[in-house]
Amino acid sequence: MIQSEKKARIPVVQRILSANDQAAEENRRILEEHGIVAFNLMASPGAGKTTLIMATIEALKARQRIGVVEGDVASQVDADRIATTGAPVVQINTGGACHLDAPTVNGAFDELPLGELDMVFVENVGNLICPVSFDLGQTYRVALLSVPEGDDKPYKYPAIFEAVDVVVITKADLLGPLDFDLDAFLELMEGVNPTAPVFALSAETGEGMEDWLAWVEERVLPLEG
Repeated sequence: MIQSEKKARIPVVQRILSANDQAAEENRRILEEHGIVAFNLMASPGAGKTTLIMATIEALKARQRIGVVEGDVASQVDADRIATTGAPVVQINTGGACHLDAPTVNGAFDELPLGELDMVFVENVGNLICPVSFDLGQTYRVALLSVPEGDDKPYKYPAIFEAVDVVVITKADLLGPLDFDLDAFLELMEGVNPTAPVFALSAETGEGMEDWLAWVEERVLPLEG
């Protein structure tokens, strides 16, 4: 019985992922049509995704037009925080799902003024496992890891760290007080994803933000050129 149930689930999962991939391609087409770069931010709850997005908006809003898609299981607390920056934001509540999917993000795009934006940050649901399986049509995938979570996460959750284009270590102001071995983390990243740059920063204090901001703007400049 257990084997039959597993066999029955495989086609269902394949259909779900296939439908998602089709919607992701449509999202990619929409973004390209509008000349928008989209960043899919994935991390555990509390890693600092919203704080980093807000700090990035404040630093770049004088020269970049930024929109946000905010994903949460419930509530719009983070969307309300984002709105204080003046950036357009759309809230998605998944109602229990542990990730965003491409069709839902497609609907959120309908609510954003895409013709007036240069980049979009998609804050995925807090999770280090589920979000990486669902392509949203984003231009770049970003993994965030906060210092309090520890330096061993690429070993424990290799799939997400293998798949992303960049890794941001948040709450870097705690590197001294907490037992986070940055060299050990970089060594693990070298093993799972040697091409992804790693930025250690604190969005609260501004420490290390320059390299992250430069990387973000470099992703936009080719389109502007």
